[in-house]
Amino acid sequence: MSTSVPSSHDGHVRPAATTTADRPTDAGRPRRGSAGGSLARIAVMTALMAVLGLVPPIAVAGVPAPIVLQNIAVILAGVILGPWRGAASMALFAGLVALGLPLLSGGRGGLGVFAGPTAGFILGWIPSALIVGLIFWALTSRARPGLGAGRIALAAAVAGLIGGVVMVYFFGVLGFVGIAGMEFGAAVLSMSPFVPGDLIKLVVAVILVVGLWKAYPRAFR
Repeated sequence: MSTSVPSSHDGHVRPAATTTADRPTDAGRPRRGSAGGSLARIAVMTALMAVLGLVPPIAVAGVPAPIVLQNIAVILAGVILGPWRGAASMALFAGLVALGLPLLSGGRGGLGVFAGPTAGFILGWIPSALIVGLIFWALTSRARPGLGAGRIALAAAVAGLIGGVVMVYFFGVLGFVGIAGMEFGAAVLSMSPFVPGDLIKLVVAVILVVGLWKAYPRAFR
């Protein structure tokens, strides 16, 4: 608070300078990027991943992994949370699955799924979300927050295609080769049935990103 002292020249009372200690602080205000806020955002994205797991998987003949909707959350995690928190949300999800929670599509969970052919996809979601986040933020960080919806959509589409589709396939192929014992060429070809559905999921993810950007751009931080 300010105090008043008399002037030595004219006798008028003048306010003294306000000290740093007298100024109001932001100590009681929640900080952007605080640990609690980050954990809450990570938990919300993990919960979204679990909700998408409630949708039954679609089996594909000749392919040891089904089509699932959870790839959408991988893209959203990287774009909305950023690379590190996005990867953390996927790591938390994988950890909960390892503990036995039936969070994967079809109600699967437990350590056994990490010994099956889909392990490459599940573990690959972690670095895939990281890559999505790195690409999206590299394409948008210099001009934000004044970017238009078109630029956000393009950045999300590029990041989602590379990190959320191609890289997921890459880790899925590694799982097919290393665990299922498939030949590399056959494993790569086995990704083809996933392409149409994954492109549709990418479009859905981009639409959700643009909608959230318009409604609440502060979510992207």
